Amino acid sequence: MAYNYQRIIIKIGSNVLTQKDGLPDLKRISHLVEQMAAIKRRGVEVVLVSSGAVASGRSLISISEKYDSVATRQLFASIGQVKLINTYAHEFEKFNILCSQVLVTKEDFRDRLHYLNMKNCLKILLQHHVIPVVNENDVVSVTELMFTDNDELAGLIASMLNAQALIVLTNVDGIYDGDPNSENTRVIEEVSGNTIDFSAFVSSGSSQFGRGGMITKSTMAQKVAQLGIAVHIANGTKENILVDVLENTAPHTYFIPSKSSSGKKKWIAHAGNYAKGIVQVNEGAKAALTSAKASSLLPVGVINIISDFKKGEIIKLVDENNKSIGLGIAQYGSDKAAEMAGKKNQKPLVHYDYLYLEN
Repeated sequence: MAYNYQRIIIKIGSNVLTQKDGLPDLKRISHLVEQMAAIKRRGVEVVLVSSGAVASGRSLISISEKYDSVATRQLFASIGQVKLINTYAHEFEKFNILCSQVLVTKEDFRDRLHYLNMKNCLKILLQHHVIPVVNENDVVSVTELMFTDNDELAGLIASMLNAQALIVLTNVDGIYDGDPNSENTRVIEEVSGNTIDFSAFVSSGSSQFGRGGMITKSTMAQKVAQLGIAVHIANGTKENILVDVLENTAPHTYFIPSKSSSGKKKWIAHAGNYAKGIVQVNEGAKAALTSAKASSLLPVGVINIISDFKKGEIIKLVDENNKSIGLGIAQYGSDKAAEMAGKKNQKPLVHYDYLYLEN
């Protein structure tokens, strides 16, 4: 049965876009654009998250060994981003499609205002039938500001835009139940829920030119699927792969989406890295929050305010063993929360509508 999506995010890894020598594979880029044009003709909205700027830069200039890896990466990315977007623009033009460049950093997801600004930009591009080409801004994103890789970025964009699906193209057929080079291993065709620990059998090595190995892909895919978005991990080096994935005729790994979460919850889920405060709750509160019944966090269940926060900031909730339970938006600041901790009949510290539980 074919998948019927209205809006999809397509993430293409550097291991798909580059040849063995690290230079861009222009023939493959052209074929992928042709497929995206065919998908768009069906009335499907497409957002492309593309790696490849560093590889494109590497093809244009050589740099002496004396510069450190960060400076080298910045040089390649800055030059290469121009080359990459021009390549896409030229290829999409053949199908009378406009594409645009959207460069982002992790900082752009740090607060609701930045997040909504970026969301509005992407939405108006889609409304005007433009294909946004999104990439991490490697020129300013160094070390601590970096996404784990473009897989993480693609997951954030998918949840931001309430896409029905995220297709991640890599250089293997999907996630295997062992070493992909061993003849006894098989592609895991379907994953549902979040019970699989992929580290048991996924090779942890990242690709030669990319930052993201299969473990980060698997973790990201499970998180995105929990937010109600289907995830497909497939082999971008195969002919016609995008169309075949949507027709469900290509072997690949499919993460079944759980029931959809609200937009607010999706933002909270991905903003964990920016949680300001930490609140410790007792076993009773943990049980209530993680039960099937929708529950808010009441002050009576709060044991300790571990780090301060202001009203409206995202806070992390931990249990008595300091294990993370989830994230939420604080209805009031830490001073008031400390004052009310342990007391009954008080206003919720985190309302259920602004609560994201990790499991």
